[in-house]
Amino acid sequence: MLKTISRTWILLLLLSGCGVQSTNISPTVYPSSTLSTNVRWWRPTPGLTWQLQFSALPVEMGVEADVYDIDLFENDASVVEALHKQGRKVICYLSVGSREDWRPDAGQFPGEVIGKSYIGWPGERWLDIRRIDLLAPIMRARLDQCKAKGFDGVEPDNIEVFTQDSGFPITYADQLAYAQWLAAEAHARGLAIGLKNAPGMVADSLMFFDFAIIESAFFYEWIEETLPFIEAGKPVFAVEYTDTGVDFQAACDWSRENQISMIQKDRMLTSALIVCP
Repeated sequence: MLKTISRTWILLLLLSGCGVQSTNISPTVYPSSTLSTNVRWWRPTPGLTWQLQFSALPVEMGVEADVYDIDLFENDASVVEALHKQGRKVICYLSVGSREDWRPDAGQFPGEVIGKSYIGWPGERWLDIRRIDLLAPIMRARLDQCKAKGFDGVEPDNIEVFTQDSGFPITYADQLAYAQWLAAEAHARGLAIGLKNAPGMVADSLMFFDFAIIESAFFYEWIEETLPFIEAGKPVFAVEYTDTGVDFQAACDWSRENQISMIQKDRMLTSALIVCP
């Protein structure tokens, strides 16, 4: 399920004065899959409309949106194919920074990479993203599944681990290295991949992420930090939630002026969608 930035934003505010963003850190380079270097992938541009549905399945196909973001494990290739026939692009959601015990591959995570509980999300625990050597087989298999089902892109949730009480001494450099490795793996399979939240990583990851997906960024007043994506010709898919009291009209006005793709959803992430007037 989609996670809200509110749980980490206070800590990010504290870190923002410590040079977290645009650190010019050179991440450790890990070998990526030995696939063709001539692979092409979807290069989305600003202005695309989008839909987000993770519950109350099956996916509602009648929503007018250029891009659908749906769960990797809960949808098969026929769903993606049907959306493609309607001219949609489809993003697969998966968690890259946490282990969800209800997923079919949950038993494949070695105990040594499983950290503290993700507070507020029963059955979910943080991962030691420093151990790319141990996580690689699992994440590669997930990306293979995303590709095999015909998805066009990947939403790598929970990529922001270094600000969390994960149980591991994870640094920003570790997080950046993992993000870069994931991007290389996705691209090797012909998949676009986006930055999920993590405003402090925008500057350092802009070169290898193809879009951004952000939650409650207008409400928590950090949406402007994602504008480098727009300036680079890469879209920002933004969602505000109905339970925050956000001024959605103001969010729409600002987003329209800055070419950000804004929608509003309830926390259950059903097919119900509020678009900007």
